[in-house]
Amino acid sequence: MISALTIAGLTLARGERTLFRGLDLALGAGEALALTGANGAGKTSLLRAIAGFIRPDAGEIAFADADANAVEASEARAHQVHMLGHLDGLKGGRLARDELMFQSQWLGRSHDGIDEAIETLRLKPLLDLEVRKLSAGQRRRLALARLIGSPRALWLLDEPLSPLDGGWREAVGAMMARHLAGGGLIVAAVHDPLPIAARGFELGARS
Repeated sequence: MISALTIAGLTLARGERTLFRGLDLALGAGEALALTGANGAGKTSLLRAIAGFIRPDAGEIAFADADANAVEASEARAHQVHMLGHLDGLKGGRLARDELMFQSQWLGRSHDGIDEAIETLRLKPLLDLEVRKLSAGQRRRLALARLIGSPRALWLLDEPLSPLDGGWREAVGAMMARHLAGGGLIVAAVHDPLPIAARGFELGARS
């Protein structure tokens, strides 16, 4: 299980515009980082770079285990990293039950993970409904279920709470807190504060 994320000298550009240059960050087990900044500052791009979806222009993104041994980036991303984007990434024509099973199995479900996800996010009444018939908040809960259904160490979350009401924000905050208490890590791009203790890091858009 990875227990550390280190970013050193990272530079990311989008088209002709440099989002940030020489960025350094470090995150350890049990820590959460809240990325803030104006639209276009590079929050989503940074998450995607950590996940391996885009290649930085310069710098290094590294993962380590509990003994500070380097973990191969491709191995960490394949088995220890969850990326939950601003869009839910769900297929509208599937039943919620089938979508949950597909997402969890694709990512490596745990034995009891799906049952725990259904209980934690109160998905049972939604399981026989098509995803397209769910509200935005219900779809987000279904998308969040993969974090429990297929446990992984590092959660990369892009505006994870945006469609949720106050009660569900608290519930997801409790879910995040349990993940951190178990040695997990969270990097979240946010506009509103996370419902957990988190270190802040502001990105500024640069031309």
